[in-house]
Amino acid sequence: MRTKKRSARRRRRCDTSVLQEHHKNSMTSKLPQVLPRSLVALTWSNLAAQSAEQLSLAATPIMAVLLLGAGPGEIGTLAAVQSLPFLLLSIPFGLLADRTSRKRLMVTAEVLRMLALLGVLAALLSGHLSIGLLAVLGFIGAVGTVGFSVAAPAIVPALVGRELLAKANGRLELARSAAFAAGPALGGALTSWAGASTAFVLAAILSGTAVVLLLQLREPHRAPAAPRHPLLELRDGAHMVWRDNLLRPILLTAVAWNISWFVLQAAYVPYAVRKLGLSAGEVGMTLGAYGVGMMLGALLTPRIVARLPFGRAIQIGPAISVLAALTMVATLAVPSGVLAAAAFFLFGVGPIIWVITSTTLRQTVTPGAMLGRVSAIFLTVNTGARPIGAALGGLVGARWGEPACLVLALAGFAVQAWIIFDSEVRVLQRLPAPLT
Repeated sequence: MRTKKRSARRRRRCDTSVLQEHHKNSMTSKLPQVLPRSLVALTWSNLAAQSAEQLSLAATPIMAVLLLGAGPGEIGTLAAVQSLPFLLLSIPFGLLADRTSRKRLMVTAEVLRMLALLGVLAALLSGHLSIGLLAVLGFIGAVGTVGFSVAAPAIVPALVGRELLAKANGRLELARSAAFAAGPALGGALTSWAGASTAFVLAAILSGTAVVLLLQLREPHRAPAAPRHPLLELRDGAHMVWRDNLLRPILLTAVAWNISWFVLQAAYVPYAVRKLGLSAGEVGMTLGAYGVGMMLGALLTPRIVARLPFGRAIQIGPAISVLAALTMVATLAVPSGVLAAAAFFLFGVGPIIWVITSTTLRQTVTPGAMLGRVSAIFLTVNTGARPIGAALGGLVGARWGEPACLVLALAGFAVQAWIIFDSEVRVLQRLPAPLT
């Protein structure tokens, strides 16, 4: 009898403890999800670094034209040289990010960018500025950009839990969107009103601020990787991307999107001036709507992820891109700067939702030891797609005119939406279990 009473008391205590634990867990789930200080430091450093890059990218061609008399050929050369590091060094930096401290890689990369900016400033003040020197320093600064761009997404899963990945990526992309929205306008205004030196002083200060913020980052310790030949590691990363039924369609969708976007970019400015009758200032305003859309998309994404199945949330970005392309094609029938601005606004909203959700999925399904090289593969392939799109847009525009480019871009955006809607991503209800 006593045994039964003791057993009953034990069962009641057990039931009470289970209820208390359940209540504790339910209360914990209702607490606000706070991002760690290291992620906050990474977010602010990303804002500072991206702003420094956008300032310099806006100021460099203006300075080259006004001070050095550069023409389209020289400006094109500067742009090409600044894009080379993305193609040449993304993979090496990705391998390095998987083997060494990602914090150290980002700090080194940002210091390199800051030194390049100070180099431009010194050449400008000393009167030794030239197109060749601008190209060399632009290349060095872009090397820093590549290092930062590869290491940042690779370190995020080490700083936050799986449930906070979408929120963390949203914060990082919001910072990048703010830099894209304000940086070019600020760089152009400073160069016009106060001189190019002012723009580069501010860019160097922002880059130095990014370094200070990165030093506050606490990167969790990682066990050293076993030594292997870099080509074998790269092969493993490529196999991981191509054989995975979630990563492969994400990569192909991004390639189709980048080609289509740069077809559109090649034609838009002459189309806006010749067909829509927009002034230079009005063209700038339509392009500025892109940055505004990016910021709104970055703010909306955490709410979208919380309310929709994850696969549907990923598909929103490609779907909005099709709607944006349709809006731009509508200007063929109704020439309107307002419609063009609406199209760019949508191009900002949709793709930023895509970037945040697809990056979150990529970080989840990729083993932690391979995040660097997988991020580098995506960066390299996407960057390589851009000149293809620009060249295709130039050829089609020269042969059939800018309207043909708009229609071709619409077809490309339809393809990228079809790829992701026809993939296994569509059935995802939530993020898959993380790989180690």
